[in-house]
Amino acid sequence: MNGAKIESVGVIGLGKMGGQLARHLAASGFETRGYDVRAEAMTAAEADGAAATGSPAELAAASDLVIVGVGFDSELEAALFGNDGVMTSPRPGSVLAVASTVAPATMLKIAERIGGSDVAVLDIPMARGEQAAIDGNLLIFGGGDREVFDRCRPAFSTFSDAIHYLGPVGAGQVGKLVNNSILWACIAANEEGFTLAEKLGVEPGPLRDALLQSSASNWALATEAVERPMPWAEKDMTIVLKEADAARVALPLCGTVKEVIK
Repeated sequence: MNGAKIESVGVIGLGKMGGQLARHLAASGFETRGYDVRAEAMTAAEADGAAATGSPAELAAASDLVIVGVGFDSELEAALFGNDGVMTSPRPGSVLAVASTVAPATMLKIAERIGGSDVAVLDIPMARGEQAAIDGNLLIFGGGDREVFDRCRPAFSTFSDAIHYLGPVGAGQVGKLVNNSILWACIAANEEGFTLAEKLGVEPGPLRDALLQSSASNWALATEAVERPMPWAEKDMTIVLKEADAARVALPLCGTVKEVIK
């Protein structure tokens, strides 16, 4: 399997993002399998062309590439190293791609734990949000072995139109960490700016139109991100600040943003 073409892909975590990944992969002709702890998510994935599996282990045994996109570190730990986890029966020579957003240090520990096996590890956290997942134009921050990453590009390109390789394993998570620190700073600044404008009697609609054509334009403003639920905000900023502490880097703005969004 080493160096072979990726033909079968398994997706663990079939929520708003992962379910769309499975749909795009299946529609593009990849032999696609899915797993989620929620029965309704499995049913939806089956309707979109992905075969349901009974456990991460079963999925991994039948997949050239396993993409894991669960929400929290504890879920990732269970999916990879639990009793029925991926690493109990991975396909020899397969690739594990962690799409979940975790700390770079966590990603390195995962790669170290898997290092003695015949499984290559990539990190591929994604950006641009739920609508981009639906449309198939997510952005990938990639880390890991370059040859392995390039071998997976055809699968990644089914749901992403911006695939960026950043370096060794963990580099993708660094890219996502930086993305999130800037994203949440913009969201916080947008919210405060419009609060000020409202108090001073300026309507938000015309102001937003003007700002989108000004030097204050940003992705969060353009997509009206503040209007959608933001369950990951505090998690994202906690990761940023923990990594900064470990690296002995002062990020006072990020500290303020974390308290604002909390």
